[in-house]
Amino acid sequence: MATPTRPRGTNGKSARTTRTRPARADRISPARAAVGRAVGALQAWLRRPLTSLHLILGVFGLLTIFGLVMVLSASSVESYSSGGSSYSVFIRQLMFCLGGLVLFWIGLRIPPRRMRALAPFLLLIGIVALVAVLVPGVGVVRNGSRSWFAVGSFSLQPSEGVKVALTLWGAHVLVARRNVMHRWKHALNPLVPVTLLVLTLLVLEPDLGMTISVGIVMIALLWFGGAPMKLLAAISAGGLAGAVILGLTAGYRVARITSFLQSDTTDPLGPGYQATQALYSLADGGLFGVGLGQGRAKWDYLPNAHNDFIFAIIGEELGLVGALAVLALFAALAYTGLRIARRSSDPWLRLVTAASTTWLVAQASINIGYVVGLLPVTGLQLPLISSGGTSLVVTMFVFGMLTNAARHEPEAVAALQKHGQGRIATLLRLPLPVPYKAPAPPQQRSVRR
Repeated sequence: MATPTRPRGTNGKSARTTRTRPARADRISPARAAVGRAVGALQAWLRRPLTSLHLILGVFGLLTIFGLVMVLSASSVESYSSGGSSYSVFIRQLMFCLGGLVLFWIGLRIPPRRMRALAPFLLLIGIVALVAVLVPGVGVVRNGSRSWFAVGSFSLQPSEGVKVALTLWGAHVLVARRNVMHRWKHALNPLVPVTLLVLTLLVLEPDLGMTISVGIVMIALLWFGGAPMKLLAAISAGGLAGAVILGLTAGYRVARITSFLQSDTTDPLGPGYQATQALYSLADGGLFGVGLGQGRAKWDYLPNAHNDFIFAIIGEELGLVGALAVLALFAALAYTGLRIARRSSDPWLRLVTAASTTWLVAQASINIGYVVGLLPVTGLQLPLISSGGTSLVVTMFVFGMLTNAARHEPEAVAALQKHGQGRIATLLRLPLPVPYKAPAPPQQRSVRR
C-alpha cells in the first residue's frame, strides 16, 4: 500500500512552510526613503541653471539682515551712553547699507567687459588715495592708524576699495598671461611689485589687518591664476615672516601676540582683556544664548562689541546655535562663490569670483578665529555683520559682482534669454546677459584688419 505524501512546493519544501521573502525595496525604512527623496530633490535643484543666482542672493540677504539686527543689539548701550539715543550707530549703519545697495546694483548691472576695462583706472585712483591719506591734515588718525578720510560725521577708509580694485586689475593681468604663468618672471610681474607698493602704503598708516587682507588677495589671485606652487610657497613664507616682523615693531602688537601665546588670565585688565571678555561672552551664551538684546558684555565690558568682536555678542545672545548659523552662511558663501567660478566661461570673471570669495571667507575666518581665541587679534571685521560703513559698502559691491557673475554662467544666460529675466530684473533695469566670446588671437585680428 502506498504511503501518503505531503504536497510540496516548487522548491521541494512543504507548501505550508514556503514563504516569499519581501523585496529589498520593500524593506527600506520610511526615514531612509524620505532622506533619499530629499537628497534627490536637492541634487535636482542644484542642477538648475539659476541655482547659483538664487544661492548668492539668499546668502547676501541673510547676512545683511542678520548684520543689521546684531549691530542694533550690540551697539545700543554704547550709542545711548555716548549720544543719548540707542539707535545712533544703527542708523549710521543703515544709511551706509542703503548706499551699499546702490553699489550692489552697480556691481550687478555693469557688464564684465566694461568692469575689466575700468580696473586699471580704479587701481590708480586707489593708490593715489592711499598716498593722500598719509598726508597730515588730509588723513585722519583713528585707533593709532592714519587710514581714514573724514567727511563731516562720516569717515571713509580707502584701503577697502583698493582691495577690490587690486582684485579686478590683478585678474586682468594674470588672465592676459595665463599661458606663461608657469614662468616665475611672468607670474611675478607686475602683480607682485604693485601689491608690494600697496602693502608698503598700508604699513605706513599702519594697518596690519588690512595688510594681511591685501596679502590674501594676492595669494588667491596667484593660486587661482595658475602660478607655480614653489612660487606660492616662497611668497607665503615671505608674507608670514613680514607679518611677524610687523607684529614685533609696535608695542601694542607685541602685547597682543605675547598675551595670545601665553594665554595669561592672571591680569584680567592687561593686554588680553578684550580677548578674555570675548571668551566670557561666548561661555555665557551656552547652547541657545541669553536672548537677543539681553547680553551683558556690551555694557562696557567688551570693547568694540559692535565692530571687531560682534561674533562674541552673537555667541552670547544667540548661543552656539546662532554662532553655527553664521558659520553655515559663510560656508554657503564659499561653496556658492567657487561654484560660480567653476561654471563661468569668462576666465577673468572666473578669477575675480574665486579671489573675491577667498578673501571674504578668509577675512571672516580670521575674525572668528581671534574672537574664539585661536588667533591673535588683528582688527579685521566680520563681512556684512560688523559695524563699519566703508567695509559694508565695499562688501556689498563685491556681492553685486558675484551676483553678476552668477547671471553670466552659460546655462543662466541661456535660461534668461529664453524665458526672460522677470519683473524684478526689469524694474532694476538689468541688461540681459550675453554669452562670453573669447577674443580672437592676435594673428586673426591682424588678418581681419
